[in-house]
Amino acid sequence: MKICKVTGAEFRPYGKIITGYDNTSITDTLKAKTPLPDGVEYVASEPELEKLPVFALLAENQYGGMPVQLGWCNGHNTKLNCLEYHRDSEVNLGSEDFILLVAKQDEIKDGLLDTGNVKAFLCPAGVMVEVYATTLHYAPCSSKKGAGFHTMVLLPRGTNDEKPRIKLLNAEDKTLRARNKWLLAHKESVEAADGAVVGLSGINIDIANDIE
Repeated sequence: MKICKVTGAEFRPYGKIITGYDNTSITDTLKAKTPLPDGVEYVASEPELEKLPVFALLAENQYGGMPVQLGWCNGHNTKLNCLEYHRDSEVNLGSEDFILLVAKQDEIKDGLLDTGNVKAFLCPAGVMVEVYATTLHYAPCSSKKGAGFHTMVLLPRGTNDEKPRIKLLNAEDKTLRARNKWLLAHKESVEAADGAVVGLSGINIDIANDIE
């Protein structure tokens, strides 16, 4: 699979680079205060990150004063498994290089997205990126064989909390997996086995042979 860079023109439909913030305080805290599991672990709100001065700046400037949460997604991973989206952009920053597997929401046809539409982008350590609300994404992937990642996740507060009880009005409603989280699972994923809607067709992408 071809792996492009978030700093290139190919990434423009999916997101953009964010500048002007103290990224070092975040990456240093990620490495010093958050774990690096063998699999993938996600924490929506991390007090060690949210007490940094840059947190208030991100809430005011990047989200226009909205309530936000600053958490992390860390570990080791090379597979797609699922794709999700929110009604708002997500902001990521890694203390190590990591790879994002992404697609576009308008590529979903009749409730299914062909994984042949998925693109891979390398995000260098220390580079902050906005992943647009219309961009499907999921857990980061390792950039090198055996390498792990510590990745910041900034989202509107409450995102990924317990799923609200809703009346199903359309097909998209069935894919609501948590608060502000719509998810399409691959049939081979743990999430599908746990009841998530199978919305990815094609192979379950694994970049293990595409990284050195």
